[in-house]
Amino acid sequence: MRRFFEFSGKTGTLLATLVFVVVILFLVFPNLPIAGELLDVKSGYSFDEAMVALTAYGDDGRRTYLWTSMGLDTLFPIVYVTFFAGLIYRFRATDGTWWLAYIPIIGGIWDLMENVQISLMLVAYPDISEAQVAWASFFTALKHWLGTLYLVIGVLLVLISIRRTILDKIRSRRKES
Repeated sequence: MRRFFEFSGKTGTLLATLVFVVVILFLVFPNLPIAGELLDVKSGYSFDEAMVALTAYGDDGRRTYLWTSMGLDTLFPIVYVTFFAGLIYRFRATDGTWWLAYIPIIGGIWDLMENVQISLMLVAYPDISEAQVAWASFFTALKHWLGTLYLVIGVLLVLISIRRTILDKIRSRRKES
């Protein structure tokens, strides 16, 4: 697994995956021909909220959402996991903290399981139980929580690395004086 983290932490890999993540998040997902907000992007939802959304999508929207969920939204977690795992691994504070790069992997796996839950609802509509929606909403909420966790860890590690670099430069200049 460390080989994957090392590959993910390379500059080229980080840049390529970041571009892909930004394009998908800001250009593709918001422009899908689905009438309404995707269930994936909500922090959670009730049975009534899910049914209103699924109804609003219409047959074509549910079909588009299903194909997107099974295709692009299966590839998307692989890419963002690669980005965040690489970011965390590359900017880890010490060699003993490399294991933090596993957190995005857990989040990505959880995201894939959420996609299955949402796909099952899209296929079963309108025959969806409250329990099914509760499970899907739970997967969505925990996916967002994990995403926030590895985003915060990644940002903190980058900031710590920047701080360390600045302090090292200040120290080396003082030694030169």
